[in-house]
Amino acid sequence: MNMTTANTARLLITCEDKPGIVQAVSSFLYHQGANITALDQYATEAQGGRYFMRVEFELDHLQSRRESLLQTFATNVAERYEMQWRLALVSDVKKVGILVSKVDHALLELLWRHARGGLPCEITKVVSNHPDLKEAVENFGIPFEVVPVNKENKREAYAKIDELMQGNDLLVLARYMQILDEEFVQKWEMKIINIHHSFLPAFVGANPYKQAHEKGVKLIGATAHYVTADLDQGPIIEQDVERVSHDFTVDQLRELGQDVERNVLARAVKWHLEDRIIVDGNKTVVFQ
Repeated sequence: MNMTTANTARLLITCEDKPGIVQAVSSFLYHQGANITALDQYATEAQGGRYFMRVEFELDHLQSRRESLLQTFATNVAERYEMQWRLALVSDVKKVGILVSKVDHALLELLWRHARGGLPCEITKVVSNHPDLKEAVENFGIPFEVVPVNKENKREAYAKIDELMQGNDLLVLARYMQILDEEFVQKWEMKIINIHHSFLPAFVGANPYKQAHEKGVKLIGATAHYVTADLDQGPIIEQDVERVSHDFTVDQLRELGQDVERNVLARAVKWHLEDRIIVDGNKTVVFQ
């Protein structure tokens, strides 16, 4: 950790849009001696809508001043504007756990980017309901655990996974082909990111690429989203599509689709780690 990282923080704010918010926040940071390095904002309406802000700043001796900074901002700024807000220190490296089944493309993309320094986090472990990817994961120096899941042991299995994942800030479903237990999802509210294919029209069930081929789709894509109790209905973080034509085989559709999936998931995870996402109901504001 270099000195810049140690003294860098991000402030995320949501509130009713009112005059003076930008001035209040920037003035507060100025009087604290902070230097603003990035500021992004968004309002849902020209007047009277919801307001969202992400501010990144540097401040000497940030670690030792953290508590006083939080208390002072809460009293002098946040209460006045009835803000929902959080302060994240870049030096507090987020811990990430990954869930996967047998398909490896999304998992290996995350592990490779992490090994290359492209994902600012600590990947603590990978948990799977199958042993197939054990060697591939351990080659990256990351612990691998197998927790079988079936209809009879689902509650016990997710209690075990919850125990294994304690201490993590984020869980990533890298093509984990199980429906999560509702109680498990509630414990990790807005802390689980999933990836799934998103065809137009959408195809569910087995062999979606075969179904897409039979229907002659012209677009294939993927969606990364936060997980909620409603299957695949959580707030969307990122999406992408690729055009295809009538002469694509099922294997070519699958290969291209997996390429879209791995990139969409990696972007969504990176943006979460960089505190670029604010959840607003069933939508997200993503500052890029």
